[in-house]
Amino acid sequence: MTDSSSAPRTVRLADYRLPDFLIDAVDLHFDLREDGATVTSRLTMRRNPATSDPAAPLVLDGQDLRLTRVALDGEALGDNRYTVDAEHLTLPGLPQSFTLEITTEIEPQKNTSLQGLYTSGGNFCTQCEAEGFRHITYYLDRPDVLARYTTTIVADKAKVPVLLSNGNPVGAGETEGGRHWAKWEDPFPKPSYLFALVAGDLVAVEDSFTTRSGRPIDLKIFTRKGDETKVSHAMRSLKASMAWDEQAYGFEYDLDLFMIVAVSDFNMGAMENKGLNIFNTALVLASRETATDGDFQRVESVVAHEYFHNWTGNRITCRDWFQLSLKEGLTVFRDQEFSADENSRPVQRIADVRRLRAIQFPEDAGPIAHPIRPESYIEINNFYTPTVYEKGAEVIRMIHTLLGAEGYRKGIDLYVERHDGQAATCENFVAAMEDASGVDLTLFRRWYSQAGTPEITAEEEWDAAAGRYSLTLAQATAPTPGQPDKQPLHIPMALGLLDAQGRDLLVRLAGEAEAKPGTRVLSLTEGRQRFVFEGLAGRPVPSLFRGFSAPIKLAPQPRERLAFLFAHDSDPFNRWEAGQQLAAQLLLEGVAARKAGRHWTLDPEFVTAVGRLLEDKALDAAFVAEAMALPGESFLADQMAVIDVEGIHAVREAARLAIATALRDCLLALYRANDDRGPFDVSAAAVGRRALKNACLAALGLLQGDAEATTLVLDQARTASTMTDVLAALTVLRDRDIPERAEALEAFYAKWQDEPLVVDKWFALQATSALPGTLDAIKALTRHPAFTLRNPNRARALISSLAMGNPLHFHAADGSGYAFLADQVLALNGPNPQLAARILVPLGRWQRHEPGRQAAMKAELDRILAAPDLSRDVYEIAAKSRA
Repeated sequence: MTDSSSAPRTVRLADYRLPDFLIDAVDLHFDLREDGATVTSRLTMRRNPATSDPAAPLVLDGQDLRLTRVALDGEALGDNRYTVDAEHLTLPGLPQSFTLEITTEIEPQKNTSLQGLYTSGGNFCTQCEAEGFRHITYYLDRPDVLARYTTTIVADKAKVPVLLSNGNPVGAGETEGGRHWAKWEDPFPKPSYLFALVAGDLVAVEDSFTTRSGRPIDLKIFTRKGDETKVSHAMRSLKASMAWDEQAYGFEYDLDLFMIVAVSDFNMGAMENKGLNIFNTALVLASRETATDGDFQRVESVVAHEYFHNWTGNRITCRDWFQLSLKEGLTVFRDQEFSADENSRPVQRIADVRRLRAIQFPEDAGPIAHPIRPESYIEINNFYTPTVYEKGAEVIRMIHTLLGAEGYRKGIDLYVERHDGQAATCENFVAAMEDASGVDLTLFRRWYSQAGTPEITAEEEWDAAAGRYSLTLAQATAPTPGQPDKQPLHIPMALGLLDAQGRDLLVRLAGEAEAKPGTRVLSLTEGRQRFVFEGLAGRPVPSLFRGFSAPIKLAPQPRERLAFLFAHDSDPFNRWEAGQQLAAQLLLEGVAARKAGRHWTLDPEFVTAVGRLLEDKALDAAFVAEAMALPGESFLADQMAVIDVEGIHAVREAARLAIATALRDCLLALYRANDDRGPFDVSAAAVGRRALKNACLAALGLLQGDAEATTLVLDQARTASTMTDVLAALTVLRDRDIPERAEALEAFYAKWQDEPLVVDKWFALQATSALPGTLDAIKALTRHPAFTLRNPNRARALISSLAMGNPLHFHAADGSGYAFLADQVLALNGPNPQLAARILVPLGRWQRHEPGRQAAMKAELDRILAAPDLSRDVYEIAAKSRA
């Protein structure tokens, strides 16, 4: 890739220029063999009339290819007519329009990067986003070059009976030597990153969907033999997604066939290739015995996400990769809303925000902070980030909040009307929203170009005589790399005012003729801004940023107010949020006390409040399960100027134990009340009951001297009939140093050793244990016969689970966790640089740790940067993290 002594080239948004050539049609022919593949492409091309250089040479992208033939308008070219280097094929002196034929040889069986065409479990498959197509053939591998594709695949019929590509099947047949062929035609122009091919020994589960206009669509999900019984939930999710997209957006599917293929070796979660979605098996296979409720929900969400890309990503794609959030942020918002409609809306919103805070807020505060539309990159694979996805979705949500549901829908309709079949920009999207609604989004555009998480402070004034309440909000965003000075953002704040009994008040802003009920949306557009409310009989209690109406950090509120909102707020999210913020204040006080050597106990009033929550029969079970959970260790760390790793863990565990001890009988009663052994289903109600039952079990499992509680955990681990319940019990045992722990883990592996996705759970369980000696156990697991770095799921299960899910041991004071991660990064750098770069990210978050840990993390980054033949992927993350 590149020597670490010289930095690779940086790609900048400011340098974007139109392509010199356009491709109207692509005819691909794949000859697949056991020892390799021959790819012939026939490109119908023309010069781009919009560019300024009429004599520009054609420069095609290509990597790891063996070029065997180039022909121009049917005439084979000698090697004096073109030049080839490690990354390009260049042809000068071409006419205005022409046909170019290129033949290359590739070796999919040796492709460990899982980009381009590779094999997984003996089957051929592709991953072309972002720049994988150049590993298949020479091409203008950029998203703003759209063409219509025809693909012919030839392979051994006995060994490779299934031949799939984008679009609709238009032909098939047999050839000599036991081989056969299939031809596919995609009528919709697409960029090369949306090309897909799958060929292998697969079985299909079939169904159908009828669109609202009456068109029948064939649906097929392909898996390896033996897994076909695990796709019924994915198929139901697909059909629900198709119906939802028609109802919510008016988007109807446009091909005759929609296919999903489950692949065990896949760097991403899934890929939205036109008509042929390729999925990581972890996000399509699910059964009661092998998948948790969380797995079922992720399958539903990701199936929806990839299907929704048909319009927001495929029909309208990105002009360049800096616009990635145009498709990803928008489509994440769409899948979040789908999941909210299918399940519990409050719980879905809580889950969205938990994820944002756990993975995106740290990114915004770290060395690789970037806007949702970055200004530059070295390796585009490194920008498939939480900022682009999760924060990008929050930006779309804010537009929805500012415009309202009707204005947002009008904006979507105008966006599609203007840009269907085109490669668009984020600016195109915002302009459509603005023009359709009449809402000025000039200032709002800063969200696309400014990195960082805004911090909001609130000041209040109450004039009892005038019945006037004033709220002054101030916003500030800390400097991020390359952006030392921040400008005010346009921040929507959803606000409710409560009376002393916790009831929502009618709200009248100064200057308004009458008060309005419900939540009001205010626009914070200045660095400091005052809002005045009139006509109030008593001092109100503000409920700020309801539903998390903007991705911000709100300065700590008075403890009494948080307790009041935790008990009374009618906005479910803010009720949960008040409990989280209250708990965070208490726990951080405990961390400070521990560091100072002072005694600390959890406030009994907070424990009482949790008890009242558990006894509230009117609340949804899933919401109660979320609300009783204390803030996670990463969230607490994010609140500290200097992170106290051991203190956070110790105090949080002490608080959990205090709650479990005080509420033991209530927890036991709730566990039994929700221990439903009836027919399994994944309805919101059933999932909620299991969530609450297992939240109670997690608390009871802390009572190590309680024989009844321990028996409950062991019985559930041994006899539960769902993976949700088995894994919940094993998660408790994971942190118990008792003989039954090892017995349970060994029995679990023995039972499920032939189920790769369940074995991944087994590895992840052990990697997230808080017990002493966990890192040594993880190192031993890297030598387990079932462990391999070649499979991304297996690598993430063990390595990323430590780095992202076990701060106590990853941040061991002696630096051993950091050294282990660096070893794995270097081991993956050559075979799979994309995966190596992604698991590296936690090593770069050293800034707020104490000096010893900072030095240890930087030393490992230096070791990585000094390694020979460092990939662009790893170099970019390591160099930015070390800066």
